[in-house]
Formats: sequence, C-alpha cells, structure tokens
Amino acid sequence: MYIRPIQQQDLDDLYELAKLSGIGVTSLPDDKAKMQAKLESALSSFNETVAEQQRTYLFALVDPAKEKVAGICALEASIGHNDIWYNYHVGKTVHASHEIGVHKITQTLHLSNDLTSSSEIATLFLTPDYRNNQNGQLLSRSRYLFLAEFSELFSEQIIAEMRGYSDENGRSPFWDSLGKHFFHMEFSDADHLTGLGNKVFIAELMPKFPIYVPMLSDAAQQTIGKVHPQTEPALAMLKSEGFEYNNYVDIFDAGPSVAAKVKNIRAVRESQITAVVIDEQAPEPDLNNKQALLMVSNRQFKDYRVLLASQSALVDGTLMLSPQQATLLQLTESDSARVVSLRPNPSLTPTGA
Repeated sequence: MYIRPIQQQDLDDLYELAKLSGIGVTSLPDDKAKMQAKLESALSSFNETVAEQQRTYLFALVDPAKEKVAGICALEASIGHNDIWYNYHVGKTVHASHEIGVHKITQTLHLSNDLTSSSEIATLFLTPDYRNNQNGQLLSRSRYLFLAEFSELFSEQIIAEMRGYSDENGRSPFWDSLGKHFFHMEFSDADHLTGLGNKVFIAELMPKFPIYVPMLSDAAQQTIGKVHPQTEPALAMLKSEGFEYNNYVDIFDAGPSVAAKVKNIRAVRESQITAVVIDEQAPEPDLNNKQALLMVSNRQFKDYRVLLASQSALVDGTLMLSPQQATLLQLTESDSARVVSLRPNPSLTPTGA
C-alpha cells in the first residue's frame, strides 16, 4: 500500500468512499458533483493554479495490486477564507455574591471564528475492508511528512475537527437539545446540508449570544467535546503526535477540535532526510511489528509518495529500498528520502542521519 495525491481517474472510488462514510463525516458528502468539485480543487492545488491559502491537498491510499483507492486524507492550507469558519468556544462565566454566599462557575458556548487562518488536518476515511496491516496509521500519519517537507505552505498552527458523538441511529443529543430548536430538521439533514457546503448559512441562523450549558439536556452536556466511538482511534493517534484539545467544539454535534504547532508534531520534528540505496536484499517491512516500521516519503510535491519500510532498512543515514519500493516511491539512487518512525517510540527513533 502507498500514498499518492488524488488523481482525476479516482472519482468513482472517491464517491464510493463518500457513500460508505456515513452521517457525521461532513467532508465526504454523498453527492457525486460535490466530490468532483473536491477532486478538482485538489488537482488545482497540486498544480499550483490556486492561491496557497485556498489549497486543499487530498491524498489517496492505493492498493497497488488493484490500483484501487482504499482511503483518503487531506490537508487544508488555511481555513475560513472562502467560507466563514465557525466553532463554539467552550468558556466559563462566573456569578458571585458575597452577601448570599454564592460563587457559581457556569460553562458557556460562544460562537467564534477564532480558528480562521489555521491549517487543518481533514477528511480521513479508510474503507472497512482495508482497516488492517497498519493502513490506518499510514494513511493518517503520512500527511506529517508532507507538512515537514513543505511547511512554508501551511500556517504555524494546525487543527483537526473530530466527529462528534451520535448514537447508532445517527441522532446527536447536542443537536436535539440546541440546533434543532432553530431549524426544523433532523441532525442527519443538517449534516447533509453541511456536506453540500451550506454550513455557513446554517451557522448564521444560530443564536449569537452565549449558550449556558446547564440549560441543555443532560445528554447534550455529556457529549460536549466527546467524539463518535468510531473516531476514538483517530483522536488517540492525533494525541500521540502532540495534538491537544483547544476548547473549541463543532456547532452541530459538539465534536472537539484539537490543535498543535506544525513544528511540534512528533513526526515532523523527528523526521530526517536520508540517502537512498536500491538493493534486492532490502528487508521487508513486518506489518505485525508495529514499533519496527518507518514511513518513507519521496520528498516530491506533485508526485508525492509515502509507504512503509522496515526500521532495519535505515543504517548510518542511508535507507535501503527494494526495487519494488523504489518504483512505488519513484526514487532512484541519486535521490534522497524523508523518513520517520511510524509510531512514537523514542527508544527506536532511527539514528545515523
């Protein structure tokens, strides 16, 4: 399996992923025209025909045996420019009276545009049939090598918005307690409109004044900053790379936003540039040994590639690749590669570079 930029011929696979993604993954609407527009935006970004801050870099996880797109992930260069970016900031209001002995701290939600101009990690989805062999780890973490190589194209801060909690029937307690009172529609309908690009329209009809959290239902209060069960592994992965909850949540399902400075992301900070040697005797990566794997990128922009290699393939600053790996990465022995351990593990960080 390897990572590459999305290509024009991937539209049908991309649409299939959108249909599989389900309620709550608003960046993958079940609408072929919208997915075509998303693909065209990514192609323009890699072709550098749009302004840097408007670029969306969309990457595909490809099964080389079938040339099938098994998953996608994205990087947004800068958010909130084409559309207004809304979140609720989770804050506090204090009410106190010495005379009657009251000191009450109340959690509040303030409609905010504070995250505008941040970069964003977005649109992570992997086909269920491919959720094995470290594919999810590769798909998610491969973006960090792109950030490390082309940091000048991104903001200093990068965020990720996580899918909020909804039950097995697709109902969001937060939406039912708040948003539904302002719009006569179900959460699934609001979610669909968001995926079609109507989030700003809906957000502008939300109340502008602070929301006092105790006025919401108990079920809604418990979901503020809580992720969907299927999103918990993705959140854990982000936290392991240095992302932290930043007290902002989604205005519809109250899913948390997490943030980090690009330079502080573990895989960016620890990545290193190596020489390349191509050899038939290059060790094969053991996908069952989670702590003995390297991510390898070819350091290219339009033809960006990432795959997994064995930790033992890196010796004294030189990376040994098999001919097949070199072909997938589009590398020769005159090229260099960027590498980092797939998972955080300081004791196994590659040495010699």
